[in-house]
Amino acid sequence: MEARAAAERIAIAGLDFLGRDPERLDRFLRNTGLTIGELRQAAGEDGFLVGVLAHFLADDSLLMAFAADDDIDPETIASAHDVLSEPHVD
Repeated sequence: MEARAAAERIAIAGLDFLGRDPERLDRFLRNTGLTIGELRQAAGEDGFLVGVLAHFLADDSLLMAFAADDDIDPETIASAHDVLSEPHVD
């Protein structure tokens, strides 16, 4: 459970990172097919946070920029993606 919470915090930090740059956010929205108005609702859906991390893992330069900005090892981001990819059981 702790690993999942830590992974969710990383994904939320990633979403914040995207949101601070209109170009990055726009690219994320285009890739997901979401509009800015749909983003808040989508953020609460299962699978959304793993999708945020997948977005970073699909682009090495974006991954490295997020890792540097948040002072986190890129491997930790990949591990967080793996944790969030696992079925969630309450």
